[in-house]
Order: sequence, then structure tokens, then C-alpha cells
Amino acid sequence: MDQQIVQLVSQQLPKLRQKQVSAALQLMDEGNTIPFIARYRKEMTGTLDEVQLQEIRDQYHHVTSLRERQETVVNKIKEQGKLTPALEKQIRAATDLQTVEDLYLPYKQKRQTKAQKAKAAGLAPLANWLLTYPDGDLTTKAAEFVNDDVESPETALAGAHEILAEAISEMVTVRAWLRNFTHNHGQLVTSLKKDGEEKDELKTYKQYYDFTGAVKDLNSYQVLAINRGEKEDVLSVKLAVDEEAVLNYLKFRLIRTKKENQATNFIEEAAADAYKRFLGPAIERELRRQLTDDADQQAIKVFGENLYHLLMQAPIKGKVVLGFDPAYRTGCKLAVLDENGKFLTKAVIYPHNPAPEKQRAAAEGEFIDLLEKYHVEMIAIGNGTASRESEQFVAAALKKIDRPVYYVIVNEAGASVYSASQEARDEFPDLHVEQRSAISIGRRLQDPLAELVKIDPQSIGVGQYQHDLPKKELSGELDAIVERAVNRVGVNLNTASYQLLSQISGLNKTIAKNIVKYRDDNGCYTNRQQLKDVPRLGPKAFQQSVGFLRIVNGENPLDNTDVHPESYPIAAAMMEKADVAVADLGTPAATKRIRQLNPAEFTTAKAGKATVNDIVASLQKPGRDLRDSMPAPLLRHDVMTIEDLKPGMQLQGTVRNVVDFGAFVDIGVKHDGLVHISKMTKKFTRDPRSVVSVGDIVDVWIDSVDLKRQRIQLTMLKPATVDE
Repeated sequence: MDQQIVQLVSQQLPKLRQKQVSAALQLMDEGNTIPFIARYRKEMTGTLDEVQLQEIRDQYHHVTSLRERQETVVNKIKEQGKLTPALEKQIRAATDLQTVEDLYLPYKQKRQTKAQKAKAAGLAPLANWLLTYPDGDLTTKAAEFVNDDVESPETALAGAHEILAEAISEMVTVRAWLRNFTHNHGQLVTSLKKDGEEKDELKTYKQYYDFTGAVKDLNSYQVLAINRGEKEDVLSVKLAVDEEAVLNYLKFRLIRTKKENQATNFIEEAAADAYKRFLGPAIERELRRQLTDDADQQAIKVFGENLYHLLMQAPIKGKVVLGFDPAYRTGCKLAVLDENGKFLTKAVIYPHNPAPEKQRAAAEGEFIDLLEKYHVEMIAIGNGTASRESEQFVAAALKKIDRPVYYVIVNEAGASVYSASQEARDEFPDLHVEQRSAISIGRRLQDPLAELVKIDPQSIGVGQYQHDLPKKELSGELDAIVERAVNRVGVNLNTASYQLLSQISGLNKTIAKNIVKYRDDNGCYTNRQQLKDVPRLGPKAFQQSVGFLRIVNGENPLDNTDVHPESYPIAAAMMEKADVAVADLGTPAATKRIRQLNPAEFTTAKAGKATVNDIVASLQKPGRDLRDSMPAPLLRHDVMTIEDLKPGMQLQGTVRNVVDFGAFVDIGVKHDGLVHISKMTKKFTRDPRSVVSVGDIVDVWIDSVDLKRQRIQLTMLKPATVDE
């Protein structure tokens, strides 16, 4: 590993030691995955987690891209014969791409400019003479440059003006100062575009019809909203800066204390023109692009964190579930799933208008018969079209059943995308798309992680402005989040779909399908070593994946833990010391004895304290699921409407989405309510994610209700009028 690159990466990550960065990059270079390194190579990296390891990888890519660009720029300038040792040193010392591009700008091949034409006409010496700030009449000197291409002294001076203006606009120090000044003191000004009135009566962009915000203080959601409003021809946007201050700087930078004469006035005019035509527009484009890039990155981060919490929601285990895909005209599609998610039966009922009255009358009886026949315990209702009407129907029907049956509103985003996919057709070739969707909705309640990995993360809908974000960067971040969640939880080798298996460290789609085929051909796996017989699953893939693959009720109970087979000898020594048989793992007595072990007695050169502590924890809870400690879904048996809501009313809700300005909470009515960041906690906070996460169950109070706009404002701060 190139130590200079390691040093550059370390400089960008000051919270990490260079030794940690070096070890992580070396392990990645050897083909180890981030989940494997985070879990099983803690001693080598100093216990870096997946997020830190991903930051190292991202910075490594940034540094290597920077070096590649530096090399390209140096070579291109060298080809022109204009590379000096000082310039090369500047380029190679640059720590960001913008500086490299600024240094390259004067040498970059451009379309023919007025300045280039003036130089071709022999006017560069005149421009250079003007930079000596000579006294005297400029026209007299300019007359010396009249030729076949320059018809008059005035033409010569006009050409010199173009040369100077372009040169000033390409000065690295000037661009850096202006960029910094505009960022710190500039303002983004938006207004309603002429003929740009919104057709949508909700007036999505109304707050930006007359808006001014300091560039450095803009929030990412503001930038993304303004960008979209501009793109939709609703808003006019400009970047305003103190032009007088800029021109004063240019005068000081170029003329300093030179006495005023025709030459200084000429240069001052060229500088003003350079700012107006070149520098100002260029810096505005750069800063708008930078604002957008920063906002994109923040939005991608928000999307990723929300997705992680959505994937890590607690599963509903051991329950027969009915998936309910609501609809009006085409009927509600129902699918019954057993405790393990196996599809049992399907049905279609027509409880809503415009279905004929006869079908609507029969719907409730058909629904109750289905619940009773299959002993359904939970109902998962999709939150799409006709969701709330379906919720009312379900709540009314449940009152006529003598046993407890609950329902949950499930986010169905992306279910239709998956249901129409080839994977869904392969699994359920005889079912319609809507029926597959009902199965997906039900399985999302039973095991959110296992079902959601089948869907493109961008279709899940837990972000903000996701369709405006750069697809490559968003996809990369979300793929990493899915990989992190799946590997932290681990998967059951005998029940996992190939989609779930393909997210496991070291595996890909081909190997995952081979694992499933081997299972289908040979029966359930009974020990982890059988993975070595799976086609295409070589030693490296086995090493990287095996610790995250669980076998329930297999030959070796250790195979149902996250202890890696390479550490089985240490686990065996621990059990022997604790006088615990492997078959007794998980019993109260065995857990108590293992907890009393001294981990320091089992550390080795390869397995340090961190690894040994992980083994001790794993032996205490074989088959553990991290998600069991997460908030369980909020179960409901009755329904409300937005008209029932009154200010001050207390409710419980499920956090559906967290954005920069607050969180959207499902309180059981048609539209989610918004808790603004200012009403989440009495303490000041800049980040809603420090207070709540997707899937959290929270107590909220109704702050206000706008029936016309169907908007609900909530607060997590207990109103003063509410009794303690």
C-alpha cells in the first residue's frame, strides 16, 4: 500500500490514527469486505466499525481520483511545453480537485475566444505593456500594433482589454478569494418566475416566492427544493454578492498603490468586465453546483440512515399474517402467510365503492371467514390507494371476532416494483402482480429485512428529493446500507432467499443462487462446512461469508452463532473452562457460567480482547437477532379520521420518515403528521436523527390541523395544558 496515499487519506480523517487507516486499506486491498473486517478483524483496525471503514474507502477513492487528475493535468501542460517546476509543484501539492482545475484553467484547450484572437493578432505585448502601468496616452502606444488584423488603435486596445479580462478571470488567487467571499457573504435570492404560478393548489414552493438566504447558512432541503422549483420553471434563482466589495478587492489586488492614470483605469475596467462576464457567472455556477453536491450528500445520508432503521425494524415472529393490498375498483387483494412467510392462499374482496352493493355486502363475511379458517393473528395493510378506507373496513370487521387480531399499516413503497419483477414471477408464476404485492406487504411485517432486500432501495421512499439525487452515489450508499444491515443481523442459511444471501459479505448473485440450488438439491444444510461444496464458492468467499450465515438446529450449535469457524477452537476452550456442553448453549445455566469467564485468559496473537469479548457474547445468545431490541410495530385495532383530531390530543405514532427539518409520523389517519425539528425536544438540536429514527414509536400531541390542505402539525413536547 502506497504510504503517501495512506497519509493523505489519514489527513482527511483526523479522528482516526494513521495505523488504523493503513491496516484497513491493506485488508481491503487483500480482498476483505467491510462487514468481515468490522466483525472479524477488530484487532488489526483498532475496532473500526462499518461506517468508519466505508469513510476510509471513500476517501481512498477520492485521493486516488485526485492523483489521477493531477497526473493528467501535469502531462497535458507538459505536452504544450509550458510546464515549469514551480507549476508542477503547485499542482501536485493541491489537496482538492478545484485547485487543480484552477491551476489548469489558463492552459486548458478552449473554444476560440476574443482574447485568443487578440493574441493571434499580436496584441499580447500591448497587454503586457499595460500591466507595467505606464504613464502617457494609451492610444499612441496602441497605434504601434495596427496591422492587417488590427484596423485601428481602438481595436488594439479592445483586444488588449479582452486579453487582460481573460487573464484576470483565470488567476488562481483571484478565483479562490472570490469563491470564498461569495460563499461567506453571498445570498441566494429566489422569486416567483413570471408566468410561473403553480397549478398545484398546495403551492409547494410558496415559501420561496420571495426568499433570501445566506449561502453559508442554507439547509440541504432548501437547496433541493429551490433547485426543483427552478427546474419546474416556477422559481427564478440568482446568487447575489456585494459587487462593490468585489471590485475594490480586484482594484487592490491588481493596482494596489499605483497612481491613477490611463493604464490603471484601463486595467480597472478590464477587471470589472472580467468579473461581470467571466468570474461572477463562473463562481456562481461553481457555488450552485457545490451547494447542490453538498445537499445531495446530506440527502443521501438521510436516506441511508432512514433505510437502515427501516431494515432493522423488529420482525413479527411466529404469527400467521394476512397481507392486505388495498384498492377501489379492482378489489382488495389478500394473501395469507404462515408463521415462516410461506404463501397459503389468496382472495379478492370488494369492500369499497365503486364495487356493486352486493359485492360490498359480502366482503366482510368473506374477510372474517378467511381470518378464522387460517387463524390469522396479524393483518398488514399497505399504505397506498384506499389504505384508510381499508383500515376502517378491517377495524370494523375485527370487532366482530372474539379473539385478539391486530392490524399494522405497512409502508408498501416499492412493493409493486418488486411484484412486477422477474424474481417475483419466478417465485409466484401463477399469481397476478397485485396478489404478489399482497404477499410482499405481509412479509414486510413478518421480516422487513428479508423482504425489503428484494426491492431497489431507491423505491422504498424513506428519503427526501430522492428522484433528484445522483443515481450512482445514491445507489452506492444504499447498497452499502443494505449490506451493513444484512450482515449485522445474519441470515438463516436454510430459509434465506438468494436476494438476501447475495447481500452477505463475500457473496454475489451467482453464488447466492448456487447456495439455494444446493439446498434445493441436497436438502437443508446441517453444518457450515457444506458451503465448501457449493459451486463457485471458493476459500475466500467462504472465509468472508460463513460467519454471517446461520444454521438453526444443525449438527453444531456454534453454526447458529456469529462465531467464525476460525475461532471455534477458542469457543471450545471457553466452553471446556466453563464446563458447558455445546448442546446446552443458550440455557440459563450455561449462559451464567460463560458470563463468569475471564476473556483475558483466551486472547491469542490473532484473537485479541475485542474478538474474545465477541465470542463470549455470542456463546451467551446463540441465534440472537439484533432486531429483537428494536421498537416493535405499533399494533392497532381501531381507526380515526383527520376530522377526529383536535389540538392538544395525545396519540402514539410510528415514525415513517426523518428529514432535515423534522419527522413524519403515522398516527393512524390518512396523512402522516409532521413534527418540526423545533418541536421534538426542549433542547436545541440541528439533527432530527439525534432524536428519532424510522420505526420509532413516539408519543405526540396534535399541534394544529389544516383540513383544507390535509396537513397535520404535531409536537413531541407535552403541552402545558395537558395534566401531568
